Amino acid sequence: MVIKVEYIIIAIGLIIIALAIIKATKKDAGLDFNKLVEYLGGKDNIISTEINMSRFKVTLKDVSKANKEGIQKLGAKGIVEIDNQLKIILGSESKQLKKYIDEIK
Repeated sequence: MVIKVEYIIIAIGLIIIALAIIKATKKDAGLDFNKLVEYLGGKDNIISTEINMSRFKVTLKDVSKANKEGIQKLGAKGIVEIDNQLKIILGSESKQLKKYIDEIK
């Protein structure tokens, strides 16, 4: 059983194209964490953060400083405001955002 060279070349080409698409998709999907912290009123406005699956819960000193419209434009799928807390549905990036905020505080 001989595998033709043409099939190998086609397979390698398809793998390269698939990897390029995956890399481009990951780059575009990333949230701008600096901008998100800015929209939350800055790192000094953030008291605490929690995550629960795809939800990111942040307690703020002054919730009126938060730019909810800006947060939505960055990719949040939903925002709920309760007292001085925002519950933001971010998807898989919630954990990364919490880690980022913990590092800058």
